[in-house]
Order: sequence, then structure tokens, then C-alpha cells
Amino acid sequence: IVVVAVNSTLLTINAGDYIFYSDWAWTSFVVFSISQSTMLVVGAIYYMLFTGVPGTATYYATIMTIYTWVAKGAWFALGYPYDFVVTPVWIPSAMLLDLTYWATRRNKHAAIIIGGTLVGLSLPIFNMINLLLVRDPLEMAFKYPRPTLPPYMTPMEPQVGKFYNSPVALGSGAGAVLSAPIAALGAKLNT
Repeated sequence: IVVVAVNSTLLTINAGDYIFYSDWAWTSFVVFSISQSTMLVVGAIYYMLFTGVPGTATYYATIMTIYTWVAKGAWFALGYPYDFVVTPVWIPSAMLLDLTYWATRRNKHAAIIIGGTLVGLSLPIFNMINLLLVRDPLEMAFKYPRPTLPPYMTPMEPQVGKFYNSPVALGSGAGAVLSAPIAALGAKLNT
């Protein structure tokens, strides 16, 4: 449970890249909103259904918020201004998810459909308010360029197109697509 909690939190923090969100705020807002909504709902529903307790989604969002504030402190230590690094607002949306789970008498399908819709609608609004409070993000992005890390830690530019045409990519893609029907067929043959 602990391993899944840490990994899902890191995935959610990195989905949509909350640093990039403040660097190029309006460009990435849609991508950020979709990825963050999806990751919050997937993780929170997983925990809520695992425990069966309304309030678990809010607890999950609180843990993610604490992790992100720690990460924000790390970026601040690298020289970024503190109000430049954005901490996403997850908690109110997670509270709506918990409320849905409680109001529908712990119906998991209602939590996923209604709660997921409420998160998808509310999270972009809360983060839009969050975004408006960032100090002139575009100007700050130029004043504080992202590679404040030493050269050996700076990410390399991706080799666009090279991977997509490789047999490895083709094999992994085909494997991903075919694995579910093959597994279903195998299960059917076993019975």
C-alpha cells in the first residue's frame, strides 16, 4: 500500500508538470487540467474503494499536497522565487469525490461517474484561481530559465521520431494492444 501511495503521488505530481504549468501557464493549462483530474480520480477512487471509507480521497489529496509543498521547497532551494512554483489545488475536488461517495451510499459506480465528473469540472476552476495568483509567469520564466541544475543533471532533448519508427516501439505497442485479448483467450481456454 505504501509503495502504491508514493508512486501514485509522484505520478500525479509529474502529470502535467506543475513547474511547467507556471512557466508556460496558459499553453499547458488544458493538458494540466486533464492529466491532474484523471490522476486524482484514479488514485483517490482506488484508495476509497480499497478502504470503503468516505474521506479517503481527501486524505489522498492532502498527502499529495504535502509532497508537492516539499518539492516546491526543493525548487525554491534551486533559486526559483517561491510564488513561481505552483502547488496544484487537489483537496476541494477530492472533497467533492468523497461527498459523492457518501451521498450515493457508497456506490462505487456513482463515485466514479458522478464524482469523476465533479472533479473534472472543479479542478480546472480551482487551479485557474491558483494560476492567477502566480507572479507574472511568462516574465519569471525568462528571468529564471529552467536549467538551474548542473549540466550533468540537465535533461537531454528528446530525439523526436527516432523511437516511434523503431521495431521496439512497434513491438511494445502491439504487445500492449494484444495482451488483453490474449489474456482473455488464455483464461477462457483454462476454464
